[in-house]
Amino acid sequence: MATKVLKCGIKREKGYLYYLDKKGNVSKAKMARGKKKGGGPTVVVKSGIQREKGYLYFIDKQGDVAKAKMARGKKKKKKVAKKKVVKKKAKKKVVKKKAKKKK
Repeated sequence: MATKVLKCGIKREKGYLYYLDKKGNVSKAKMARGKKKGGGPTVVVKSGIQREKGYLYFIDKQGDVAKAKMARGKKKKKKVAKKKVVKKKAKKKVVKKKAKKKK
């Protein structure tokens, strides 16, 4: 569940991407489709939000800055390979027959 960090009430324009930049300000940038050269991102609201580790920051439907805890994958348990017990075949012993002495 997301919690609001800052109420901005941003009105979104079609064809722009709204995000929180590295400095914690809300910025907008022209979308890639049909993009012409020139013009970079522009700051919409200077907020200077300090980000917490483990949270995702975004602009919600009302145009406010919100944060939600990031869903990370659970650690998988390592499968312990059972050692196969290989039975060794017994080697047949070759027994030499003793020659009988003639009388």
